[in-house]
Amino acid sequence: MTDIRRTILWVIFGFSMVLLWDQWQLHNGKKATFFPKPEVAATASAPASSSSSSSAPTPAAAAQANAVPATSAAVTATPGQVPSSAPVASAAPREKIEVETDVLKLSFDSEGGSLVRSEFTQHRDLVDPNKNMVLLDQSASRVYMAQTGLIGGDFPTHKAPMAFSGERSLKAGQNELTLRFESAEMNGVELVKTYTLKRGSYVIDVKHEVVNNGQASVSPQLYMQLVRDGNAPEGESAFYFTFTGPAIYTDAKKYNKVDFGDIEKNKAEIDKTSTSGYVAMVQHYFASAWLLPDGVQRENFVRKVDTNLYAVGMITPVADLAPGQSKTVSNQLYSGPQEEKVLEALSPGLDLVKDYGWLAMLSKPLYWLLDQLHSVLNNWGWSIVALVLLLKIAFYWLNAKAYASMAKMKAINPKIMEMRERLKSNPQQMQQEMMRIYREEKVNPMGGCFPIMVQIPVFIALYWVLLSSVEMRNAPWVLWIHDLSAPDPYFILPLVMTLTTLLQTALNPAPPDPMQAKLMWMMPLIFSVMFFFFPAGLVLYWITNNILSIAQQWMINTRMGVPPQFNLPKFK
Repeated sequence: MTDIRRTILWVIFGFSMVLLWDQWQLHNGKKATFFPKPEVAATASAPASSSSSSSAPTPAAAAQANAVPATSAAVTATPGQVPSSAPVASAAPREKIEVETDVLKLSFDSEGGSLVRSEFTQHRDLVDPNKNMVLLDQSASRVYMAQTGLIGGDFPTHKAPMAFSGERSLKAGQNELTLRFESAEMNGVELVKTYTLKRGSYVIDVKHEVVNNGQASVSPQLYMQLVRDGNAPEGESAFYFTFTGPAIYTDAKKYNKVDFGDIEKNKAEIDKTSTSGYVAMVQHYFASAWLLPDGVQRENFVRKVDTNLYAVGMITPVADLAPGQSKTVSNQLYSGPQEEKVLEALSPGLDLVKDYGWLAMLSKPLYWLLDQLHSVLNNWGWSIVALVLLLKIAFYWLNAKAYASMAKMKAINPKIMEMRERLKSNPQQMQQEMMRIYREEKVNPMGGCFPIMVQIPVFIALYWVLLSSVEMRNAPWVLWIHDLSAPDPYFILPLVMTLTTLLQTALNPAPPDPMQAKLMWMMPLIFSVMFFFFPAGLVLYWITNNILSIAQQWMINTRMGVPPQFNLPKFK
């Protein structure tokens, strides 16, 4: 049994060292050795110089996304083939239209009526807290845009010049803001885009009106796409990984994340046709998504636009339009924070962009409970403390069994140590004698492990809840903690966590094997290195769990007549 425990400890220790080494490599701008991220992050986004660990979109990519081609040749894109560039109908002056609501500052490009910048006034930037968070952007360091247009003929695309009309700011007492972009006729077809912004909302209602002013019938198709570079968001920690990239949801295949690397290698596997779902670009805390009503036929796609530039989108048929006819396609564009309740109400499965990983079934009820506690306490930090307290109460009897087993082990530890010293020259007899002592004392060496193992999935799920919840961004707790999503600026919480972890280790029975004993003291110190760079909310959760565990362990030890003793390591 001792050998089994030793093996388990060594496996945990070895895996921890591997993870720590990989994260250290990433922190220093190098590729992970054992668990590398998708290759595009290291190739298409390769730094331009050794002083930077991420790159801006390449000049070719920026040109491909933004340039107006000079040719007047017709573009006849087939279904599933969205043009990267298209002919222009006139040389109308190009302008950026700045629009503002109470929660959004948006920039639209008169070229195609595309949304090229979204700034959130209620969320601060992760790198510079004095600035607002910017998601969509069209700059030297970021390409991330929402585009729409028509294919199936020489029709207006996201490159067609458009005339803007409408107000540019939401005034007091006004609940809606309407923006209209109208293209010139191309092959007799006119495209009118109408965006409707609402007070307090990150949802944009979009109407695409297609008018056939020509002399012949046409059958255009409408495409909606999100175009983004493959760089990681600025300010992301190298000590934990969150997904950045496209995602597609359908009733058939459910939520499907697509790595930029798979697009690069043409290995992306998606549900290409559906009558439900959405397409999205996802990153930590925020997402953008194109939504069509259920029942509308669409073709989903992901593609490489250019070097370090990728697109996810969908294409839907408009209708066969006879001369003089028009058709309107209504859809929605979401660009905002991953607020779970808002996303759930907007579209089935949209809340899955808030990535809980494989423990979503546990994470969602934990988030619900955390949100209920916050509605009472009005402080996310104290809500975390209260949630951990409730979990400890729920698992009280399981923990009690584990700590009782540990207390018994601690009580017979002197006898075990004496026996090991006496029989150290005879390992086989030592093992037999140890098993005899366990039987006589009715002690199960693994009795303290199983009850704790049962709880591990719950606490991992809670970890993902705290890591993924945008509500933690800029959320204060007390005193110096002004942002639960950022590391403690003074490293006080990580130090407290380290001390409580060491105290908990000292209260546990010392392993008979000296090597195991040293390992049990080394592991908390190794994990503490990573926690110095973890969000304060995660560290707070771990500290609370440690303190409650110590209190329960101390109480059970005292009740069983095993006075608390600190088993300090003896390093030679």
